[in-house]
Amino acid sequence: MYRPYSSSLADSRPFMDVQSLIRNQSQDFVTAFNTGNYDHAAVVFAPDGAFMAPHHEPAYGPKSIEHILRQFGDGGYQDLRLETIRVESSGDMAMEIGRYSVGIHQSDGTVTADRGKYVRAWRRLGAWLILADCWSTNLPAH
Repeated sequence: MYRPYSSSLADSRPFMDVQSLIRNQSQDFVTAFNTGNYDHAAVVFAPDGAFMAPHHEPAYGPKSIEHILRQFGDGGYQDLRLETIRVESSGDMAMEIGRYSVGIHQSDGTVTADRGKYVRAWRRLGAWLILADCWSTNLPAH
């Protein structure tokens, strides 16, 4: 009688594939934001995706998200870096936890460094797209 080979490696491949895809999508988002391609950055969001930035109302959908990303870029946010710490997935849903850093260029020529954490919910809609993205700073309140 033939018995399929059982291995933990075989079971982990779908997880690793999802993890790699989400890490790559996150870096595509960073590249698009840092190069001022806010429309390309917003395309990573689901049609009903939410971008929930601190001290702002949530933006829903790629067009609204593109608008708020442009506001951040115009406000001096540059050199965004994301480090994915963890990705968990089940079926067509995934969750990403990570750290960010960004430089905020002020009108007087100085740069304020910000760093913090983020969480993203992803949904597979053909491709993996962000369903919800929220982040908060680690810096003390003024």
